[in-house]
Parts: sequence; C-alpha cells; structure tokens
Amino acid sequence: MMLTTKNLTKTVNSQEHDLTILSQVSLTINEQDTVAIVGASGSGKSTLLSLLAGLDVPTSGQVMLAGKPLHELNEDQRALVRAQYVGFVFQSFHLLPGLSALENVMLPIELKEQKNPEQQARQLLEQVGLLERLHHYPNQLSGGEQQRVAIARAFASEPKILFADEPTGNLDTANGEKIIDLIFELNQQLGTTLVLVTHDDRLASRCQRVVRLEAGELVDDTAQEKAVQEPHLESAAGHS
Repeated sequence: MMLTTKNLTKTVNSQEHDLTILSQVSLTINEQDTVAIVGASGSGKSTLLSLLAGLDVPTSGQVMLAGKPLHELNEDQRALVRAQYVGFVFQSFHLLPGLSALENVMLPIELKEQKNPEQQARQLLEQVGLLERLHHYPNQLSGGEQQRVAIARAFASEPKILFADEPTGNLDTANGEKIIDLIFELNQQLGTTLVLVTHDDRLASRCQRVVRLEAGELVDDTAQEKAVQEPHLESAAGHS
C-alpha cells in the first residue's frame, strides 16, 4: 500500500469554538492507483491533500506514506519523506521565476543527485511539447506552458506518488484538456500513484476512484468501472 489514513481529523482553534475541517477520514490508496478527491468548496479537499503529503499534521489520526508514519514525524523528517517519494503539481504553477524552463526541471534531478540532469530535463520538456522553450523564463511562457513545465518538474524526480491540487484551475478549457492528457500519460508511463483534488469533472472521470468529501467527512469512495482512456501524448503536446 502506498498511502493509508486512519481516523484522520483536523481541527482549528478559534476564539469562539474549535472548527473541524476533517473528521475521522480513513482510506487506503494502493500503488499506481489514480484517485480524485472531489467535493464542494470548504469540504476539506485541500486540507486532506496537505495531510496526505505531509505538508500539514493532523490533530488526531494516522497517515502512513510509503510505510512512513507522517503523523509521528517532525517537519524536517516529513520533508525528507517528500523529497524521496513525492511530486507536486499546483494550480498556481510555483515555478522559480529566476530559472529557465530547463533549469526549473533540472532542479529536483540535481537535488536527488541523479546523473545527467540536463539530458533528463530536456527529454521531459520534449515530452510535454516545450523543446523550443527550454531557455524561456516563466514570465515568457503562457499559463498552459508554465503548467507543462510544472508537470515535467513534478515527474523529474521520478516520484512514487504525485499530488495535484486543482492542476487545471487557472487554465482555459483547451489548455486544461492538454494538461489532463499530459498528467495521465506521464503517470501511466512511470507507474506513479496519482492523487488529485479537482472541481473538474473531466479530470475526475479519468481516475480509477473518486473520493467525495462533504463538510469534512468522507461520504463516498467509488471505484469507476472504466476510467476514460488516455490519448497518446503526441496529441496532447501542442503549443498553447
């Protein structure tokens, strides 16, 4: 099992009363699963994702990621687990503005001290259709192009599990479709476990499972009989 939670609860203290954001959430995600976390705004989706990735700690309950008890680790220890196992794609891209597209993708490869970081980064950027944008900086790229760089960077460290938080949220429909295609194509090629938060029904339909939250509680965990088939990467990698 890649990821398990048991009775995961998150509360926030306020002057008037404690606010429960998540309550008693238990789930299991196996290796190479693709899971969409859905629900209305304020249902606890992003909080759950943060807890699953070790970016935050629960008030009570357990989170096991690749056999590591995140709920028992301090921030430095959780950061080491993330560096070893986890990749991220965010709605707002989070590219480093002073680095080119190539350098942004090279960075996680260099941090893991893998061989030939430039060659690996070039190959990933070619896969996402940005070979002609290697030396462009984020402010020289469109939103769709920036998100493609972010996807290449997320997969560059060959993570065991990829967390994506509203990866199409800042994109128009056409670019959103391309980003969806790229995420699932690379995910399939590399055998990564994928957990994503989304309001996008198109994105959720591509996952094997849909986990639904309402008011901080897990109300449904449904295996989809047949996730939408992924198109070939070549059809998704056109410039935006």
